Amino acid sequence: MEDLWGKIESWLSEHAPSVSKALNPGATDRQLDVAEAILCVSFPADFRECYLIHNGTALRGACLFPGGEFLSLDRIVQEWTVWKELVDEGAFRGDESEPDRGIHDDWFNVRWIPFTYDGAGNHYCLDLAPSAWGTNGQIITMWHDAPERELIAPGFRDYLELILEKLHSGEYVYSSEYDGIVPIDEVS
Repeated sequence: MEDLWGKIESWLSEHAPSVSKALNPGATDRQLDVAEAILCVSFPADFRECYLIHNGTALRGACLFPGGEFLSLDRIVQEWTVWKELVDEGAFRGDESEPDRGIHDDWFNVRWIPFTYDGAGNHYCLDLAPSAWGTNGQIITMWHDAPERELIAPGFRDYLELILEKLHSGEYVYSSEYDGIVPIDEVS
């Protein structure tokens, strides 16, 4: 994971220094344990390893990932709590999503852990409740106002490798307009 982050950081230093500077130092094992206890989950090893290197970004809205702000553990808990309260209130009773194979058809599942936030209620989530055809720890989309739930990567390390590949291929670029990483087709 350190080698992978080193490559991402190298690209950011050259092409997106403001995003590079927004990266937090790593979380502690204790911080990870506390987050797991609050969320009632156990993070996969690759997710823990990532957060031991960088605990999200220091600035709200700092878009390291095309899905938006790279959430710190505290921000993960904040965003998850909003969704959990809605689930507990029955806000999505009877609502189903249109998921890719391997994802449950819930509108939101409390074992979907948001790690990005776009400022409008949309997230990339760590899926810790996959369907029988999914993989624990897969990365999925969860848009607040759209039923699609897309499978992005089979695991967190795979997701970071995909990000790095798209940075190097030019599919993802830095946008000063968004002060973050976006798909090239979103740059005007």
